[in-house]
Amino acid sequence: MVVSQAKPRPAISGNHEDSSGGDVAGLAARKAAARLLAAVIDARTPLDGLTDHENGHPQYKALDLRDRGLVRAILVTALRYRMTITGLLARRLEKPLPPNATALSHILHVAAAQILFLDIPDSAAVDLAVTHAKSDPRTQRFSGLVNGVLRTLARAKDTELPAALAATDEAPKWFSDRLKAAYGAAKAKEILTAHRHEAPVDFSVKADPAAWAERLGGIVLPTGTVRVEKLSASVPDLPGFADGAWWVQDAAASFPARLFGDVSGLRVADLCAAPGGKTAQLIVAGARVTAVDTSKNRLARLSQNLERLGLSAETVQADLTKYEPKELFDAVLLDAPCSSTGTVRRHPDVPWTKTAADVEKLADLQRRMLARAATLVKPGGRIVFSNCSLDPLEGEDLHRAFLAETPGVIDDPIHAGEIAGIDPFLTARGTLRTTPADLDMGSPERSGLDGFFAARMRRV
Repeated sequence: MVVSQAKPRPAISGNHEDSSGGDVAGLAARKAAARLLAAVIDARTPLDGLTDHENGHPQYKALDLRDRGLVRAILVTALRYRMTITGLLARRLEKPLPPNATALSHILHVAAAQILFLDIPDSAAVDLAVTHAKSDPRTQRFSGLVNGVLRTLARAKDTELPAALAATDEAPKWFSDRLKAAYGAAKAKEILTAHRHEAPVDFSVKADPAAWAERLGGIVLPTGTVRVEKLSASVPDLPGFADGAWWVQDAAASFPARLFGDVSGLRVADLCAAPGGKTAQLIVAGARVTAVDTSKNRLARLSQNLERLGLSAETVQADLTKYEPKELFDAVLLDAPCSSTGTVRRHPDVPWTKTAADVEKLADLQRRMLARAATLVKPGGRIVFSNCSLDPLEGEDLHRAFLAETPGVIDDPIHAGEIAGIDPFLTARGTLRTTPADLDMGSPERSGLDGFFAARMRRV
């Protein structure tokens, strides 16, 4: 049986111009998908930036909204199942494609994603790929190969796909190797399998989660987050959005702000605060929050989000390494920039745009940022460090090394039963670790969490 993810319909408008001079319905969308796939794989460009409606790739922005949705679905699927697609295509090639045949490879991957996983007629996917190949001087002479490979793939998908999925680690080697080293082969396999499923949508609500779960068509997780498997409308059109009753925030991302305990009346700094989910949590909990971020644009987005929620905070645009508050804070939260390997369900481009070297560089940056953050809190005050990486180098290892090399900061372990719903994610050291393979809610589409690490410390 063919595994199905998002099910966009093929574009039917006929206003897309083929570079060879003809108008072929749907061709511009496939060309854009191949071009953006090349940007992700060959140039390591993040997908979100490429598909931003205002500042994205020109080829993407030239499409109408329906075709943009199709392109996004193709790309997410092609990246989510890249290794499976690669293997099934390779079976149909007499010899591997030469290293310089990247344009041909991307055409094949775009078409294979549609054939194997999307609700698009096989004939349309094949014909458009052949037309695409003929229109590009780099791939013209391979149009017959494209036709043959894809047609045999379409005929064999029902028999070959299940076994291919079962046998494949859906990640580049560097990423799967690091997961296996950190979590063991069995848990790594569970994480990689979870990455094949689109993440549900989680909501942090100001009050009455049960009522909002009913209104939004979801469930209340043991942690208090409202989870919806599939949205009935776009986020701005959902009940409660205009009233500022909730904000979108993965359940795991809501944990770090809760680790402070009672923050009523405390001055709390949220460093690297944008887009503001944790800032909102702290305000709702009664803290007086200073939200700090280096980016003017991201800080403006945070302010807009808080305005919709009817919340207010002091906002400061500053480089953390140079930030000098007028007085020290009672508590500091540093949700540090990281490799984002915990968010692959939402961002399947991450393993393909990051490298092991990036993880090492980001871990070094986080260590320096944490050292600075610790100086901003009063003696006796709490420091919470977190990020959305699955890699221990950015989490468990960093935490141990920081405590060992930083006089004046001590561990402040999280205890079982201290915070509702998070006991299953506590480590033996009293830190917090979540993965996409955690939190079984009965189905892959309803289960899982972003990969997060969080640790609590105290300045003495």
